[in-house]
Amino acid sequence: MAISRRVFVTGLGAAVATAATPRGAFAAYPDRAIRLIVPFAAGGNADIVGRLTAEIINKALNQTVVVENRAGAGGGLGAEAVATAEADGYTLLIGSNGPLTVNPFVNANLKYDPVKDFAAVALTSYVPHGIVVGKNLEAKTLAELIALSKKTPVTIATSGVGSATHMTIERLKAATGANLTHVPYRGGAALMPDVMSGNVNAAMTEFSTALQLHKGGEARIIAIAAAQRSKLAPDIPTFDESGVKGFKAQSYVGVMAPAKTPSDIIRTLQQAIEKGLAAGSPTAERLASIGAEVATPEQLTSKGFADFIRNDYEEMREAAKVAGIKPT
Repeated sequence: MAISRRVFVTGLGAAVATAATPRGAFAAYPDRAIRLIVPFAAGGNADIVGRLTAEIINKALNQTVVVENRAGAGGGLGAEAVATAEADGYTLLIGSNGPLTVNPFVNANLKYDPVKDFAAVALTSYVPHGIVVGKNLEAKTLAELIALSKKTPVTIATSGVGSATHMTIERLKAATGANLTHVPYRGGAALMPDVMSGNVNAAMTEFSTALQLHKGGEARIIAIAAAQRSKLAPDIPTFDESGVKGFKAQSYVGVMAPAKTPSDIIRTLQQAIEKGLAAGSPTAERLASIGAEVATPEQLTSKGFADFIRNDYEEMREAAKVAGIKPT
């Protein structure tokens, strides 16, 4: 689904504006369990952050939040389920690059409109991408991996076709000429056993997904696509330091609601998330401990998250153009 910049900006703005419509005669919210759909398999970054977010909402609103993993189509199946749900605040989406700003450039047959079908609630966090390899792979650095791939094809896994990490692989191939064969999985955690066993040579995944395996010596993160090294693993160089100058990539996670969700419900959820991620809070500390960065105060607002998505959309448009990617 190709979307022009004007349509995207106008559409997302309309979704936020529509959410400002008064609720009218609804029962007090929330008066029953809330369903939070994670559009990826359990164990990956989106799932981890989604479950932490569910705990925040549960504590703030004193209501059960049921996390439902609905993987497939680069997050598209879960996104579609939320897009078509009742706009009453009881079905929410853990939104990320894949379903929101990558799928439009890789999937020509989306069954939801990432522009018109959602209202932004709050961005929670983001984490850089990294390349992780099995401990027995001969390539010990990113430069060595790229060189190896030009001699023999290198298999590299991601959490799925249309995922944010899939786009990062395509950008890396375009930037370096690396011969990387994409192997899609159904989630970030699902691919790690095959990396460790050597069934695939490497994976492009979120830093948080592979950090503990790296620290435990079960796999090796050879580079992260961040502006600087992480304090949690200062031994890992950046892509820039590894010879791919200026290369950065990250996954973000936030909460989305169906378009037309009443403004007071959006505000209630947003305030709960903002409070739960305040500096020094247990959840903020937990996210930092796994290598994620908590969103800024502005990004923790509905408007701030909407603006963030618009910017990321334009970056993904340019990345797809550079990498020669067309929706199929």
